Amino acid sequence: MARLQHRRRKKTFIKPVVKKPSVDHVTGDKIPKSFVFSRGKLPGPLKQLELDLRKLMLPHTALNLKEKKRNNLKDFLNVAGPMGVTHFLMLSKTESAPYLRVARAPQGPTLTFKIHEYSLAIDVAHSQARPRCPPELFKNSPLIVLSGFGTGDQHLKLTTIMFQNIFPAIDINTVKLSSCQRIVLLNYDKETKLIDFRHYSIRVQPVGVSRRIRKFVLNHQVPDLRSLQDVSDFVTKAGYGSESEADDEAATVNLESDLGRVNRASTKSAVKLQEIGPRMTLQLMKVEEGLCSGGIIFNEYGSGGAPKNQEVLEED
Repeated sequence: MARLQHRRRKKTFIKPVVKKPSVDHVTGDKIPKSFVFSRGKLPGPLKQLELDLRKLMLPHTALNLKEKKRNNLKDFLNVAGPMGVTHFLMLSKTESAPYLRVARAPQGPTLTFKIHEYSLAIDVAHSQARPRCPPELFKNSPLIVLSGFGTGDQHLKLTTIMFQNIFPAIDINTVKLSSCQRIVLLNYDKETKLIDFRHYSIRVQPVGVSRRIRKFVLNHQVPDLRSLQDVSDFVTKAGYGSESEADDEAATVNLESDLGRVNRASTKSAVKLQEIGPRMTLQLMKVEEGLCSGGIIFNEYGSGGAPKNQEVLEED
């Protein structure tokens, strides 16, 4: 009697793709998304700057965007459309200087900045005694603050609009304090025409509470009290209670709601910024109507173009 053989069918499980929302559920506004990539070959430090900028743009960016030498701008546009990407940040390098182009996809405008100086996130961390950059900081987009751009010049207005729209808008009436953990600051100096680009983490600490007490409350760790006569010495004895940093009255706020375990509503708390990088010193060189093309709205060197000894970026 022939034996029937049953083949086992392999079950195929398709992992569902979790698509990030394209519209803010509170404000109803479209959430801006970005691609950060390079045009041409970059040296090692600039390649790391590219990765730092991707991290800064989290969570609405492609952190692991794959680039190939043969990719052109049209390739990125073809992928950007279905993914809802609204902005491109493009790094490039000429013989004279590195450049950063910030563009609205798919039709522009495009702002070209010369990078005079830059520091990587790791360099900023190494310069600090107690660097702090936990992964939780990047679960929400940073706030954006622009200073010194209100001169009335058209190119500065375009710069303001571009950077305001590159990050999600917030509603001050509904925003949760716990989601405000980072801030990007752009300060324009009208004398030098340079823009200081800085990236900070935001910390809120109760006024008058030592670092050791805050750490105890947050971590729920039993402190070592063997060398103390009384538990009150943990708070008052020199070396324990004296670790709190000086509180600046100008940087204190009264919280409207609880923020974590140590910051309670209606109590005075100090707002502290800690730079996490990257940092850049930028100069706006050119504004184009389209995506890396089209009419020139602004040129730092005027209608006559760049001087002969100044290298000009090649178009894609």
